[in-house]
Amino acid sequence: MPIHLREVVSYLDATLEIERFNDFAPNGLQVEGTMEVDCVVTGVSASAELIGRAIERRADLIIVHHGLVWGAGLTKITGPLARRLKLLLGNDVSLAAYHLPLDKHARLGNNAGLCDALALGATREPFGAVRGTLLGLAGTWSTPLTREDAVSRIAASVGKPPFVFPHGPPVVRKVGVCSGAASDLLEAAAAAGCDLFLTGELAERAGDLAKELQITLVAAGHYATEVFGPMRIADELRQRFAGLDVQFVGAPSPL
Repeated sequence: MPIHLREVVSYLDATLEIERFNDFAPNGLQVEGTMEVDCVVTGVSASAELIGRAIERRADLIIVHHGLVWGAGLTKITGPLARRLKLLLGNDVSLAAYHLPLDKHARLGNNAGLCDALALGATREPFGAVRGTLLGLAGTWSTPLTREDAVSRIAASVGKPPFVFPHGPPVVRKVGVCSGAASDLLEAAAAAGCDLFLTGELAERAGDLAKELQITLVAAGHYATEVFGPMRIADELRQRFAGLDVQFVGAPSPL
């Protein structure tokens, strides 16, 4: 039996506490299609590739971390944006997006998923304010690792990092993580006592700053660090709505 679109979206809105966030983008429903939802696809970004794959799976609703609406909203519907909207509206498919709420959530979030993937301890300290919200998480391993072993664990858990600036101590005791493009939290990670900071994507200034702060900086890729939230959303919806077909669909990017 189909689930009403508003029931699914309202559940996620409340669970992810979207009203708490001063975000770069509107969270929740961005494109409205059919009201009856049998199949949901989750993914990282609302690209034409992901939308096309969702349509192939007969999805009624797509839930992503990076949606189509940012900043001041839609000013021109042309080019790639027009093509993505045509795919959605032409196939009666809805799109919902959750940005900072899906980074932050203590159970479903990208950063919690990163910490779990790295097997960091259950006690995790928030750090690094982004628009008024402490977004990063810092944790420790039960046994400290050498810097090389720490980077190897990241490679095994998240993927081989394209950038490593090994300026921190040779033994890593405390690790800070923040998914996506969060290299501007580097100073906050150092102030929190982290020996290593893991993020996805770097600003050019980050390498020199890591050297000056004497902290190891690892960039494992924006996409690679943000699959955890969409995967957990898929698991959450399967458990919450019996009979709903929910699947995470990858559309990997090396960035």
